[in-house]
Amino acid sequence: MEELGKLTQEWVALLGPNHYVQAVGIIVVFLVLAKLSDVVIGGMLTRIVAKTASDLDDRFISIIHRPVFATVSTIGLMLATYRIDVSPGVQVVTHSILKSILIMVWLVFALRISRLFLDMFSHSKTRLAFIQPSTAPLLNNLMLVVILLAGVYSILVAWDINVTGLVASAGIVGLALSFAAQDTLSNLFAGVAILADRPYKIGDYINLSTGERGKVTNIGLRSTRILTRDDVEVAIPNGIMGSAIIVNETAGPYEKYRIRVAVGVAYGSDIDLVMNTLQTVAENHQRICETPVPRVRFRRFGDSSLDFELLCWIEKPEYRGLAVHELNCEIYKAFKETGISIPFPQRDLHIKDMGSDQSNIMINNEK
Repeated sequence: MEELGKLTQEWVALLGPNHYVQAVGIIVVFLVLAKLSDVVIGGMLTRIVAKTASDLDDRFISIIHRPVFATVSTIGLMLATYRIDVSPGVQVVTHSILKSILIMVWLVFALRISRLFLDMFSHSKTRLAFIQPSTAPLLNNLMLVVILLAGVYSILVAWDINVTGLVASAGIVGLALSFAAQDTLSNLFAGVAILADRPYKIGDYINLSTGERGKVTNIGLRSTRILTRDDVEVAIPNGIMGSAIIVNETAGPYEKYRIRVAVGVAYGSDIDLVMNTLQTVAENHQRICETPVPRVRFRRFGDSSLDFELLCWIEKPEYRGLAVHELNCEIYKAFKETGISIPFPQRDLHIKDMGSDQSNIMINNEK
């Protein structure tokens, strides 16, 4: 900056010997240059992005105006201070104040541009797997912390403050906090791992090895919340979620969920009629998907029944209980109309007289 100030001495001398007039001249010239730079850079960028269909570039141009103008103007103000007879201490303080203001302007620009790109990537079809609408708030907070830390560091450097001691102190404090909050940090890192690996997302239906089942409503840094079928929200620490076996019912090639309805019929029943009846019930049910098509399987010869299983798909896992209930009702009515018998275990009691006061009771189980 001092070298640039020396370069301006020759042309500012044309304004006269008065240093204050020279300082004002420098400020005016750099304000004009700031406006010209803003117009030229904005015009060039506008022509470059005129052929694009996205409005991202237009929003970027609207954000870049203020930092460009502020940068050139601040340079002029700093150069003007060299033409004013002030003490070195006042000059250093003035430069530090101007640098701090300029750093804050660029911090605001960095925050706005980071939000702009995160919003674009989270809603783009070609987005990265990690950048999703559900993870955008977390990434935005992380970017906010990083940018603010960079801004604080830059301001300290602008004021010629030695940050080595502050960094060392921060390291000691961070080490102490890490021991005091091990569980919190474990949940925090597990939450970041979940957002990166994405075993589930908001809206998915999951089953945990610990028995919980429900719809994921929120994925935070400390815990994951699921809403059960009883409309009870359960908050599970991410440390547990990171080590648990998770069955994601919504994941896969599609969100559809397959249900199984087991039914037994009496021996001697027409198995073709049974299979056609089950197939018809599934195909006529409004909750059952047409694709994949429902199917019926003859599973086994049971002790007292021929065991069949109806396999069909529903649109969402949350309809599982209701769909099974409705299918059971329809199957019972259809079997009653077609005369298909549903057996139940029977026990016959036989008493045999042994010709004395003692009787031997034999129980035969017929199923």
